[in-house]
Amino acid sequence: MTKPRKGQAPDQLDRAEFGHRYRLNFYDPAFNAERDAVARLEEIAWKNYADSHKAPRTVKAGSDFEDPDYDLSQEWLETRNRLVAAEARQKNEATPTRILVICASPRSDGTCPGEISKTWRLAQEACQQLREDGVQPDLLDLSLVTSEYGRKIHPCKACVSTAMPLCHWPCSCYPNHALNQIHDWMNDIYEQWVAAHGIVILCPVHWYQSPSPLKAMIDRLVCADGGNPDPTSTHGKDAEKAKALEKDWDYPKHLAGRAYGVFVHGDVVGAEQVRRSIAEWLDWMGLRRAGPQSQLDRYIGYFKPYATSHEDLDKDKPIFKEVRNIAKAVLKAATEIRAGRLVPPDNDLEPARKK
Repeated sequence: MTKPRKGQAPDQLDRAEFGHRYRLNFYDPAFNAERDAVARLEEIAWKNYADSHKAPRTVKAGSDFEDPDYDLSQEWLETRNRLVAAEARQKNEATPTRILVICASPRSDGTCPGEISKTWRLAQEACQQLREDGVQPDLLDLSLVTSEYGRKIHPCKACVSTAMPLCHWPCSCYPNHALNQIHDWMNDIYEQWVAAHGIVILCPVHWYQSPSPLKAMIDRLVCADGGNPDPTSTHGKDAEKAKALEKDWDYPKHLAGRAYGVFVHGDVVGAEQVRRSIAEWLDWMGLRRAGPQSQLDRYIGYFKPYATSHEDLDKDKPIFKEVRNIAKAVLKAATEIRAGRLVPPDNDLEPARKK
């Protein structure tokens, strides 16, 4: 097995640079009266950084894991246990059908744009349709990363590219308290995906691509497609152990079998390619398309000013019906999947290539 390549990582910050960056958290003059207290906290934070306190609270893994005596992050284990419980509820035939509606726009009237997003309006339309059909939707509004204190989706660290077993399900890269990489919203988002029987994604086009909060979430969901549910098998982030495991890896698809629909809107270009990229990503993870009417891209206010785009949306009545149809299609598909009546014809075929 090949050895992990080394030599890219920067050296640890020196004490002065660390202190400068730490104190930026207290730039506001409102903290001036507590400078001595901040200095004492800085010393503690410096020691934790220097000693690499990634997971300062750990517990023994226990009998569910390959190495019961391994010291697992308490925070990771709590998230994992929530996902196990959510998966059990999702598979329970008596559980009401749950549809997760995702508003992928970072825009809201609670921050710099000063106006709600069209995507949010369409997400509300999808939720209303689901309520009318007797389902209580779960709304995931990704604009909270820009408008709510402490909401963060940290970037993927690409453990998969070293070896698939190094990518843990759920992600164990965060929180990293030594580097102040905390408040990771993905711990809650994973649970919402696991609990859902169907997914509806509503998304605007940003510079020919998906918006950054959606892309961050997509990247962090890589652990749902082949991720390792047992960090003790790699003793945390031991790259050599993960490489050795990968030769026999079966790439479990932790979210497979859920129904999905996608609606993408733009103003000039890019809607089709963004819709295709999202749909192909979901296909790859083993989710199931809810039919042709569940995959749509449209333009709102084509080549018109941004300032009047909400008025342009108001005039396009068919878009609202199309979004409602996506919600209906996903609910119907999820219902059929749960009843065992919607099975892809290639479901029992063994893939020629695993990954």
